[in-house]
Amino acid sequence: MTVRPVLLLVVAALIAATPAAGRPARDSESSHGVHSFHGVHPSHAGRSSHGGGHSHGADPSHGADSSHGDGAHHGHGGDASAPPARSPYAGFEARDVKALSDRQVADLRAGRGMALALPAELNGYPGPAHVLELADGLRLSPAQEASTEALFAAMQAEAKAAGESYLAAERALDRLFRDGRATPATLASATLAAAGAQAALREAHLRYHLRMMDVLTPEQVARYAVLRGYRSDPDRPGPEHRHPDR
Repeated sequence: MTVRPVLLLVVAALIAATPAAGRPARDSESSHGVHSFHGVHPSHAGRSSHGGGHSHGADPSHGADSSHGDGAHHGHGGDASAPPARSPYAGFEARDVKALSDRQVADLRAGRGMALALPAELNGYPGPAHVLELADGLRLSPAQEASTEALFAAMQAEAKAAGESYLAAERALDRLFRDGRATPATLASATLAAAGAQAALREAHLRYHLRMMDVLTPEQVARYAVLRGYRSDPDRPGPEHRHPDR
């Protein structure tokens, strides 16, 4: 055998052996590379968006990675078995007047102020009820006290009647919906009636605050604000004492 044929046989053997040795090494490197950078093996690429956090052999360090973001969001976004939030209005369906509490209904029937006259009260116009409560501190004269008592009685009578009218209007609005008779036309009429009744009630309370200005002196008005806690300095000027109807 000559040297040349021997060399040819050796080269042929080396060429045949090289692919078999290199192929496993390349496959192994590829599979580990995908796990490290993407957290999902190529054989699971079609299922990665629906898979659990590490069900496909993903690296825990990639748990929040984009390849699992959708799965984590939809799988753990909330407890599907949790009951729905309870309405803050639960129980109101048993009310006599759905939009008003039992306390509000009682106050309306008693002719109480219910803060309806705050624009007057907090801007220097005393109310009859509180003037009577503070009669000693205001040093009311007998005539002033008698006038205030008369105003208070008149205000109570008017406020009770207006309160009943407002309650009736609110009940009528309730019945429209309870009986399934609400239409754009009937709704407009009922809400306007309820708003008008409430406006009349509020006007009555405010009007008697206004009338108190004819009974008290400017000094008593200023003193009232101090006694009620609205002002700390009795000498500080308050609202001008005017009588617009004179």
